[in-house]
Amino acid sequence: MKNTTTKQSLSRREFIKVTSAASLVAAASGTGMLFAAGSDKIRVGLVGCGGRGTGAAIDCVHSSPNVVITALGDIFQDRWESSLKRLTERVDKKNLAVKPTSCFSGFDAYKKVLASDIDLAILASPPHFRPKHLKAAVDAGKHIFMEKPVAVDPTGVRSVIATSELAKKKGLGIVAGTQRRHQAHYLEIMKRVHNGNIGEIVSGQCYWNMGALWIGRAWENWYNYKAKDWTDMEWQIRNWLFLTWLSGDHIVEQHVHNLDVINWAIGSHPEKCTGMGGRQVRTAPAFGNIFDHFAVEYEYPNGARVMSMCRQTSGCSNNVSERVIGTKGFSYTDGANGYIKGSKAFTYEPESPNPYVQEHADLIASIRNGKPLNEGKRIAESNLTAIMGRMSAYTGRAISWDWVMNSSKLDLSPPRYEMGELPVRPVAVPGETELI
Repeated sequence: MKNTTTKQSLSRREFIKVTSAASLVAAASGTGMLFAAGSDKIRVGLVGCGGRGTGAAIDCVHSSPNVVITALGDIFQDRWESSLKRLTERVDKKNLAVKPTSCFSGFDAYKKVLASDIDLAILASPPHFRPKHLKAAVDAGKHIFMEKPVAVDPTGVRSVIATSELAKKKGLGIVAGTQRRHQAHYLEIMKRVHNGNIGEIVSGQCYWNMGALWIGRAWENWYNYKAKDWTDMEWQIRNWLFLTWLSGDHIVEQHVHNLDVINWAIGSHPEKCTGMGGRQVRTAPAFGNIFDHFAVEYEYPNGARVMSMCRQTSGCSNNVSERVIGTKGFSYTDGANGYIKGSKAFTYEPESPNPYVQEHADLIASIRNGKPLNEGKRIAESNLTAIMGRMSAYTGRAISWDWVMNSSKLDLSPPRYEMGELPVRPVAVPGETELI
């Protein structure tokens, strides 16, 4: 999920300011990827035409000159229709070349988008579909921007890692929607953390505690499910945020941002975790089978322990941030601020360029420079960090990284992909739910 308080599109004047600042950000981050105002066209196909997918397409167009959206695909026709309407309103005509013959619906819509005349695919369908769509995009020789999360189970994570290695061999770019990795104040703070400014990392905390999310939409979907005779599959896909097999639960779908920052700071994934959680407020069938709160302790190879918390409950205190504690100080980051306290104190003062635009600018610049970025394995490991936390909370069992990466057989795929019956899996009960 993206922070809804962040501006999603830019005027021409703002675009010039952002791209100018982007060059400085890239140089400061050590990537060597300066903004390239090349004249070569990048043709983009969008797979998954919901709000986030459409927003990503708009951000992509605003990130660099000569980017053109040429194809749209979604399981549901009304989704690409609404996406096209929004794109028509928000994107200059020269950046939109979608025709009726390049808009597709159905479970195979992604194949038709990838078979279109595109250079870059934006993958933004519900996360369950990401491993399959990524593999198809790489097989088709396309560069990729994929929204997070990139999988909902260990089977999917392993697939993403394998496909990312294939993309590297084929010289294809992959950037994930972990926009903090492209945000100026995060880059500056992490550069100093890695330089030892807070000493050896010994612990940390990360949070995505917020109010209830998409409650009205869930009830609307439930009404349509009953009143319009939707099939089980249609209701679940349209209500994907509330089904574990589609979203991974909110610890995976949303809190992965914060866990990715912790992995980034420490420089590795955790070795083990122990979690807990439950479903105390959102208990109606309209809210599928996910939890509404989690707390997980992660242990890292250097001995550091990190407490992770995420919650989606109205009327409670909010906190979306990361805190990393070292032997010489600590760092703090959130969506707007970043600072270090200690003997080498630092506060980031300038305003960060829009990171939702910057992540696309970095990808396109790397493609044009002939050195495509590949974030596939990195986001897959952060994704698995969140998945193992969910698995621990669902089962009440402590879990090791080696086991979940190499031995877990958990695959949340449905038996078939068709608009028919699909019973909702039971809500997990710690101590009773099987660890697979």
